[in-house]
Parts: sequence; C-alpha cells; structure tokens
Amino acid sequence: MASFIRRLGSMGADRGHLARRMRKKSFCGLFFLAVWMLFPGILPAAELDKAEMVDILKGIDVRVKSSGDYKALVYIEQREKDKPDVAREALVYRRDDDQKLMILFTKPNTEAGKGYLRVDRNLWYYDPNVGKWERRTDRERIAGTDSRRQDFDQSDLAGEYDPVFVAEEKLGNFGVWHLKLTGKPGKDLAYPIVEFWVDRQTGNDLKRQDFALSGRLMRTSYSPKWRKLYSESKKADLWYRHEIRIFDEIDKANSTLIIIQSVDLQPLPENIFTKAWLETKSK
Repeated sequence: MASFIRRLGSMGADRGHLARRMRKKSFCGLFFLAVWMLFPGILPAAELDKAEMVDILKGIDVRVKSSGDYKALVYIEQREKDKPDVAREALVYRRDDDQKLMILFTKPNTEAGKGYLRVDRNLWYYDPNVGKWERRTDRERIAGTDSRRQDFDQSDLAGEYDPVFVAEEKLGNFGVWHLKLTGKPGKDLAYPIVEFWVDRQTGNDLKRQDFALSGRLMRTSYSPKWRKLYSESKKADLWYRHEIRIFDEIDKANSTLIIIQSVDLQPLPENIFTKAWLETKSK
C-alpha cells in the first residue's frame, strides 16, 4: 500500500510538472505569435521542398526560352590586371527549340568575324585568321573573357541540376531563396556545383556562384537588371538578363561586363546556324 501511495504521489508530481510545462509552452507559442504579427521578417522561413525548387528552376527556364528565333546585340567589356580594358560587340543568334546558338563578333576589327556555333550540344569556334574550326567545351572562356556559353544561351537549369534548399535570405533590398545546385550525372557542364540566389517576388536569379568539382569557387556573377518583351510565337513575355557582371574568383582583378542592348524575335534565315553561313560573314 505504501508503495502504491508513493506511485500516486509520483504521478501527481509528474502531472504537476507536465501542467507547468504546458503552460510555459502555451505562453511561448503566444509570445512568438505576437512577435511574428509585429515583426514577420525575423522568424525563420519555411524550407522549400524539392518539387517547389524544381518549379523555381523551371520557371527561369520557361521565362528566358524563346519558342521562335532570337537575335541580340551584346556589348562585352573585359577587364584584366595590368592590361587595357577591351570592349567587344557581338550578335547572338538562338533557335531554342533546336538547341542552336551562334555568337558572331563584329567589333573591334581585330575580333570581327570570329565566332562560336553550337549545334547538337557541340560547341565550335571559328577564327577567320586561320580559317578553321575547333571544337570547344562548355568550360570555354568566350573570347578569352570570364563569360561562358551559358551566359548567352537558353537555360536548362531544371534538366541539368538537382537543387537543395540553403536558406531564405536578403540580397541587398531583395528577399531571395538561396539554393545549391549539383549537376546531374552525365551532364557536360561548365560548373558542376552552383550556388543560386533567386528573387522571391519575380522568380529571376540575381546572383550565382560557380564551383569546380573540388569545391573551389571559380567565379561570381550578378544579374541586377532584367528586361522583358512580348513574344508573338510564345504568346507570353520573354525575359532576358539586361546586365551580367562576372567576377573572376581565381584572378581577383579580372572581371567581365555583359550588356544585352537589344533583342529581336523576328524569324531568322533557315540556314543561319551553319559553319558555311558564319564563314561568309568573316569575308
């Protein structure tokens, strides 16, 4: 009987302790609710799941994709340590449905006629001074700058990378999702690991950090300005990065500025995405 009474007393004490804990927990819950109502931005944000992150990447892919042809006039400014700045102009042609890309340099005269052609996932470089084509990889520094093919081409983030949620953060005045992207097996990518910051309001990416497979940071780029125009073939707006600022993380003094000055969505000549067509522009 004595032991039974002791157990009852113990149970009563446990219930009292539990009641105190519940009152404390209830108070904490009310406190945090009040804080959230007054200052909603200071509490942790909900983590995005895999499907939501894939939808974000697909959203970028869809917004920048042209269902018809695409032509852009691009200004490229290169800065390197102990060298004079170099400014270039190029015409960028795309046919996204066929995964075709051409970059034709027009200025300065020393660069005019040089170009890149991407067909069937193969990237080719042409130099009219030597009159031959050379096959290049996606790691190719376009015209020796800090830019890569991906900075001018269509986007396939959802098809090339698997995303992981890092955090919800602030990037300047923008609320952003910070994601980490890892290249899918079998994909030939310039950078297999990417840190990505996406504007929560527009869904456009604002910052990107590219890493080698070893985990070494290779470059950081910012896309602070986006523009859009209506595409008749797409029956929706086409978005493009009006300005891209790329910073070399290996040679810290080097950087590249890309400005897409204008975009034209009118149909292009059928035979434009050929080696022969680019060669005619080099004569």
